[in-house]
Amino acid sequence: MASPKQSHAKSGEKWSQEVTETSDALDLEEGVFTKDDPAEIAGSLKRSAEKSDRRKSDPYRSAISMLTFHINRSGKNLDAGRRKTLEAAKDELRKLFGREE
Repeated sequence: MASPKQSHAKSGEKWSQEVTETSDALDLEEGVFTKDDPAEIAGSLKRSAEKSDRRKSDPYRSAISMLTFHINRSGKNLDAGRRKTLEAAKDELRKLFGREE
């Protein structure tokens, strides 16, 4: 029996793609992580988190976790400008959920 990593390698699918598509996370709007405005990214994640029936934790935690997961999985492939936009989206999410520090 092939390990999960091997089966994904054969199919050309990355395990992170499977997690995003099948886990009890969020049903994301198409292209959310490609938007240029951090407020739009945050708004989209908030809407997705509040309406999703796949999440296990509260909407804020689900939204911030999905954003962090995307940033971490992008790793070195994420250019500095894109990373800055996505990190700013975290701040926008905090504002939207009233979790400013």
